Amino acid sequence: MSDRLPHEKGFHISWDQIHRDSRALAWRLEKEGTQPDGSWKAVVAITRGGMAPAMIVARELDIRTVDTISVKSYDNQTQADATVLKSPDTELMGDGTGILILDDLVDSGKTLELVRSLYPKAHFATVYAKPKGRPLVDTFITEVSQDTWIFFPWDMALQYVEPYRGA
Repeated sequence: MSDRLPHEKGFHISWDQIHRDSRALAWRLEKEGTQPDGSWKAVVAITRGGMAPAMIVARELDIRTVDTISVKSYDNQTQADATVLKSPDTELMGDGTGILILDDLVDSGKTLELVRSLYPKAHFATVYAKPKGRPLVDTFITEVSQDTWIFFPWDMALQYVEPYRGA
């Protein structure tokens, strides 16, 4: 067992990095949809983390129908049971056929497991994946170790940090 706190093995993501990685995800997803031309019927972002990647992917792939599913699975840095707080349009979703569901990260897989149970034929994509959740995602860009805490730019603020060896 490690004496490390979750933030001590951190992977810091800048706005520029999330943008580049989300565009790379879009390139990987191009022509993979179920529409006759390979496009997607819609993008559904898992909020809140999936909103920025979904916006970027939707722009890159010219997907105009964007919705959200709100799932709460964390209280700050503590993982809890996943709960749906808001569902996307029922008529749009069906069983998920032709729908691209996006999140920033798959960690334990609890969130994707819940959403996949609702939309079993959707395509699930994340920008980052950890080993426990990786089997639940169809497409991702970067794998990180299970014990790495990812710091996303929307969770961070710029501030002075003391040097490692002190001032």
